[in-house]
Amino acid sequence: MDLHLQGTRVVVSGAGAGIGLAITHAFVEEGAHVVAGSRSSTDALDKLAEGGQVTVVEVDLSTPDGPQRLVDAAGAIDVLVNNVGAAPARLDGFGAVTDEMWAATFELDLMAHVRAIRAALPGMLDAGHGVVVTIGSVNARLPDPVVVDYSAAKAALVNLSKSLSKEFGPRGIRFNAIDPGPVATDLWLGENGMAAQAGRASGQSPEDVAAAAAKGMVTGRFTRPDEVADLVLLLASDRTANVTGTDVVIDGGMITTT
Repeated sequence: MDLHLQGTRVVVSGAGAGIGLAITHAFVEEGAHVVAGSRSSTDALDKLAEGGQVTVVEVDLSTPDGPQRLVDAAGAIDVLVNNVGAAPARLDGFGAVTDEMWAATFELDLMAHVRAIRAALPGMLDAGHGVVVTIGSVNARLPDPVVVDYSAAKAALVNLSKSLSKEFGPRGIRFNAIDPGPVATDLWLGENGMAAQAGRASGQSPEDVAAAAAKGMVTGRFTRPDEVADLVLLLASDRTANVTGTDVVIDGGMITTT
């Protein structure tokens, strides 16, 4: 199926690795040009940029001016993919999560997205079209005390996407969100990922923690980054031109309610 993404100009935040890198790669495969934001570039992102369809922008998106700098580097934008985020494990309980921790999480997991949208909207409104795809989290629907601040920020982010779809839908801008469950990236499986941190706290191996998490999904496995990327491309495409305000879950059946 032709997704009609050839020649589109896309901004992807958090593009250096994991889901963001997979999204960047998928858009390149469809013939788009991607402006890829990352705190620092990575070997994988640099290699992808060698083909000429990726412009890497090194930027700290948790700062007030970072998202604007990323959008400015892109010029005209057809698609904004809000992907940047972090999920610090709070293994000492709610009482140990300080105001500074809450603020840092909300700066990256919510406000970076708010600012990127604010920066991208004027150009989209002038053009009369645009798509914003936001990567939320299953924790927006399944809050977890181990990531209490991350869960709250992601819930706010998904709510924001729905609100903006109502305001800007009549003006040609579509907003949709994707809520992944555990994904096979460093966020979960890396040296200091969720599995490793939980394992150190519980005395289990990271492999056992990851295996237990996988059993919580009816498919018995983590989602692959490319599977999330495929959903992003579909929602970015005009093949789904009447889809807005939706929140798509990809969690291997972890959420068992309707």
